[in-house]
Amino acid sequence: MIRAFRAFAAVFVVGLLVACSSAPTQTRSKFLSYNGPAVTQIVVNKGDRRMYLLNGQTVLRSYDVHLGNAPSGHKNFEGDGRTPEGIYFIDRFNPNSAYHLSAGISYPNVQDTAFALAHGRRPGGDIFIHGRGAEGAAAARARRADWTAGCIAVEDHEIEEIYAMLTTGVPVVINP
Repeated sequence: MIRAFRAFAAVFVVGLLVACSSAPTQTRSKFLSYNGPAVTQIVVNKGDRRMYLLNGQTVLRSYDVHLGNAPSGHKNFEGDGRTPEGIYFIDRFNPNSAYHLSAGISYPNVQDTAFALAHGRRPGGDIFIHGRGAEGAAAARARRADWTAGCIAVEDHEIEEIYAMLTTGVPVVINP
């Protein structure tokens, strides 16, 4: 009986050591590399819920997008839930975004700020192209199509590709 117990214990300990010493599974990095043609412009057609990354007139990639929770019309004020319309630029990147990864859009511009201030309001800001993150995943489960506060959202694996392709200064044309 003691011999059987010792044999069991030895097998058990060896099993634990093998299980604990196995190499950890590698997680895929969210930071991809891109060696293709430069993105020279981004075009977002809000009505179609579609975004295009262009090199000149050539579409490099296109994506379905989710917009602000009140997507019709131009963003005028902080908290209105609208996605801006007009010409902006990629002006920053956030590798630690709550929405997986994000690329900042230069909203508000001078005209946006002047309009909001003329109405005694703030224009808002922090408009990004970003992934889903936890909030977007919850919106997907609830089947809400437009759920951001005014940003342009794509799937997490798509923002990884977009993030790798963009540089600061790329124009972003957002159409109604």
